[in-house]
Amino acid sequence: MNRRQLALLAGAGVALLGAPRARAAEAPPTTWDGLVRVPSKKFKLVYLAPGADFRPYGKVIIEPTQVAFNKDWIGDWNNQQMTLEGQISAYDIKNAVAEGVKRASDVFGKAFADGGYQVVTAPGPDVLTVRTGIVDIVVAAPDVMTRGRTFANSRAAGAATFVVEARDSQTNALLGRVVDQRLAGDNGLINRSSVTNRSDFLELAKSWAKDSVGGLNELKTLSPVQVGAAAPSG
Repeated sequence: MNRRQLALLAGAGVALLGAPRARAAEAPPTTWDGLVRVPSKKFKLVYLAPGADFRPYGKVIIEPTQVAFNKDWIGDWNNQQMTLEGQISAYDIKNAVAEGVKRASDVFGKAFADGGYQVVTAPGPDVLTVRTGIVDIVVAAPDVMTRGRTFANSRAAGAATFVVEARDSQTNALLGRVVDQRLAGDNGLINRSSVTNRSDFLELAKSWAKDSVGGLNELKTLSPVQVGAAAPSG
């Protein structure tokens, strides 16, 4: 996935889930880059390659997770601030993205390792490349360092869109794609800070990682994929 593809995937996820800022959108396509859409209990959009066989893959290459904030959210937040001091700076975003890439990449690597998959760096006939992204991030109450600042109340820390692609490591053949969007820290009205925001988004990443491993396990039992027959629920 390149940055443009991530943006398109994120837009599809936001439109599908009816985020507050999203306009009415067409129904998701039934096919996408040669993949066919299948129903899922875990994710909002799942596309699989007909006939794909996930059984050989016992190892994974986990590429660094791509992280991106929602550009409209940053602009909207800054426009509402009375002073420059309360605005989100390019420096803030750069640091948050760098931290997010490291933390999320570690989360996905650990999840697959804990799930019994060997995490490797070299392609092979039994190696699946997993490309992930947590994009379109919106933070409900960012903790901006200002004099005399007060922490805002919010029922959720924010929201994000998750995208993942599974590819054969040797041929780069696209085998599956997922798009999903969820709230982070939807656990009641509390004072939000940088500590609670990080914690809630980290838990969201862990949830996506766990579901990704579970989904791959289920695909292995259903392989080769018979699109239109017994569709996977993962």
